[in-house]
Amino acid sequence: MFSKYPQFSFAFAIIFFADLIATTNDFFTVRLVTKPLITISLILFLHFIIKRKSRFTSKVMIGLLFSLIGDIALMFAAKDSNFFMLGLGAFLIAHIFYIAAFYLDSTNKIEVHRRYITPIFMVFGFYCFSYYYVLSPYLGELSLHVLFYAIAIALMGIMAALRYGKTNFKSFSWILTGAVLFIISDSILAYNKFVEPLEIGDILIMSTYMLAQFLIAMGTAERKYVKKN
Repeated sequence: MFSKYPQFSFAFAIIFFADLIATTNDFFTVRLVTKPLITISLILFLHFIIKRKSRFTSKVMIGLLFSLIGDIALMFAAKDSNFFMLGLGAFLIAHIFYIAAFYLDSTNKIEVHRRYITPIFMVFGFYCFSYYYVLSPYLGELSLHVLFYAIAIALMGIMAALRYGKTNFKSFSWILTGAVLFIISDSILAYNKFVEPLEIGDILIMSTYMLAQFLIAMGTAERKYVKKN
């Protein structure tokens, strides 16, 4: 990805490290610029690099747009809890659009080994309910909201995994890795907020989140629909 898109990869690396530095040093004003640039840069990248927009690309770009709304809202969550709910809602919608995009490839008529399907559901399903079980004693009135969110991120991971054999391997592997990193980022964020703050929690959240969105966008740019022979 770095060799094919060197200029954008370098620009995104600047945004990546600038936001981590701003996060580490609590430079809120700087983050007002760097954090929105994460998804704005990826939306612009997909807009210019993909000339013919498919339904897949459009859904991913809408997911990035709602991620942008979520990013902005979560920056103000410490000042007003309503912003946290807004951010949670925006990211829930973002995941729904990612699910819808990945589902398009999973419906490809190409036959793949069905033995992969049950383990995929078991792994992500187990993680979803384990994630919720750990958090549930600390959630209070947000219990149902977080349950819906946990189900959404599990489905996002499942749909990313079900693209196996239905699209080119580069797109599949990058998007699946991005989906897993997104789940990890959300899990750390939830533990950091509801259970106990981690010493480097914010760094872990942002580094996994930025890599997740970058890989999903790159996997979208490299996606090739595999036709049935």
